[in-house]
Amino acid sequence: MLRSIASGVAVLTARSGERLHGTTVSTLTSVSRDPLIVGVCLRPGSVLAELAQHEGRFAVNVLSSEQAALARWFADSARPKGPAQFDGLDWWPGGDHTDGGAPLLGGAVAHLSCRLAGCVPVGDHEVLLGRVVDASAWGGEPLLSYAGGLHAPVLREPPPRESPHDAPGGDPDSPPGGQPGGITSDFEGERGSTR
Repeated sequence: MLRSIASGVAVLTARSGERLHGTTVSTLTSVSRDPLIVGVCLRPGSVLAELAQHEGRFAVNVLSSEQAALARWFADSARPKGPAQFDGLDWWPGGDHTDGGAPLLGGAVAHLSCRLAGCVPVGDHEVLLGRVVDASAWGGEPLLSYAGGLHAPVLREPPPRESPHDAPGGDPDSPPGGQPGGITSDFEGERGSTR
């Protein structure tokens, strides 16, 4: 059932001195707007979670629809370990750290540099929480994960409706106007550095 929910794809990166690591995720979500906090699910004991907890920081690289190969690369457990997994890739250290921050990947539609806000065990995963300390949006279409595959979206505006009750199967109990459940877009219209 959860495979029917489309989600954006990102590569999380972390750095501790000369140790670098990246991993592909499709579980990124906004947790808080003030302060801006994101959450991501990782398997317990992952190298990324270990580095993020040791250094207290990590980065989120929201991949573009043209970066499916990069998503597959950082999801491949057979890729080289450490800095070698970044060989030949366009990247630079994020943040203002003298030792270099977590890698930011070229071509991403957005970068989020995060300070670790917590790590919570939930079921068979850990939820890594990061307070966004710097963010940049570069534009472009995001890469999506849907039904077990990677997809480029076809973005188009839905047809206008007077009321959610006009929609086929419209729910008369849904709130008037806006999106059901009060869902909002945290990054709608943002461009450039946010904080």
